[in-house]
Amino acid sequence: MKFKMVHENYNVFDLAKSIAFYEEALGLKEVRRNEAEDGSFIIVFMGNENGDFQLELTWLRDMERPYNLGDCEFHLAFRTDDYESAHEKHKQMGCICYENTDMGIYFIADPDGYWLEIVP
Repeated sequence: MKFKMVHENYNVFDLAKSIAFYEEALGLKEVRRNEAEDGSFIIVFMGNENGDFQLELTWLRDMERPYNLGDCEFHLAFRTDDYESAHEKHKQMGCICYENTDMGIYFIADPDGYWLEIVP
């Protein structure tokens, strides 16, 4: 029996803001969307041409506050072919939340506080 990872879900407070962030910061685009008939949720899958793994952004109508992510001891990692340019872009965006220069990695935070690791 084999398994293949296909997506990871992040619940988001402001869907439009999150979509814009992932487009600008990581070049992800909306692949597909599911909307509840009663308007109670919207699920947007973000991806790119570099693989078939997708990020699922879930917006819930009845959520009245930003999500509490606790100690944020989890993350999704992205590899880039141009680490220096990516670092400069994220620095200009003001979204770098942690750097480990000894390991040659850094983390950015999305609008909801989810950490995303950037590796060369």
